Amino acid sequence: MLKFSRMSKYAWFVLAVNIVVILWGAYVRATGSGAGCGSHWPLCNGAVIPRAPQIETIIELTHRATSGIAFFLLLILVIWIFKIYPKGHRLRFGSGMAMLFMVTEALVGAGLVLFEWVASDASLGRAISIVIHLINTFLLLAFLSITAWWATGGKVVWIRVRDSSFWMILIGLLGTLILGASGALTALGDTLFPVNTLAEGLIQDFSTAAHFLVRLRILHPTIAVIVGFYLIVTTGIITSRIDDEFVQQFGRALILAVLIQFGAGLLNVFLLAPVWLQLVHLLLADIIWIVSILFMANVFADRGHISTSAEQGASA
Repeated sequence: MLKFSRMSKYAWFVLAVNIVVILWGAYVRATGSGAGCGSHWPLCNGAVIPRAPQIETIIELTHRATSGIAFFLLLILVIWIFKIYPKGHRLRFGSGMAMLFMVTEALVGAGLVLFEWVASDASLGRAISIVIHLINTFLLLAFLSITAWWATGGKVVWIRVRDSSFWMILIGLLGTLILGASGALTALGDTLFPVNTLAEGLIQDFSTAAHFLVRLRILHPTIAVIVGFYLIVTTGIITSRIDDEFVQQFGRALILAVLIQFGAGLLNVFLLAPVWLQLVHLLLADIIWIVSILFMANVFADRGHISTSAEQGASA
């Protein structure tokens, strides 16, 4: 039975704040505002608060400020958990891993600025850093989600490697990571090489003279179809095997989110990737990832587990 204590509500709040920060980061990229603070970090154009900032500077500075807020909100959660729960408790592990990826998230963001892989830069280095950034962000969301779920009363995850469901879910998660990475590269290509018509975009996609980010754009919808249908089929198979309330609920939510994402993806192509729709598309991608993690956590919930004193912890 789920229990929404003060800690669990706060943990979900921290997750929500991080999603907002991620979306604002995408807005920074989509509007070309990544160089709003120049090549300075953590300062902005050599100052803590620049005088007479341009709109690009305000957008970038806002992202840095909200990222800092998200960091300290998570730090409070980690301290809270470590104060209440004993050594070895799963909440300590989940929140500790979330903090680790929060730190690496900040380092990747700093690297983008310091190496000037922002604004109109179309280098291979930026493309690689975008993929690394996406993977790190997804791992951060994974541990934030599982921490919030455990704080709400979610059971211990007990992975059974011999269970075929493990490999089905693992392939789905890896596929979703690859899909997210290809989506990040596609979004970068749409930002750096905008087109006026769908026909113009298709010509660019198949042109051997086009930039590699443009030629990569055609891969994303292909990967999306493959991974999307894989998630739908495997989720249906797994939910048919396990008679559990949360497995059923998260399974249905995952299938619905994938179907909605299909529609958003098609609309994104036909409308030539407007900024607002890019943000919606990213939000849905984050939701699919989070629901996939929670689906996995419930598929492998140790329903027969007798909690040790470390697992029981103290009441939050």
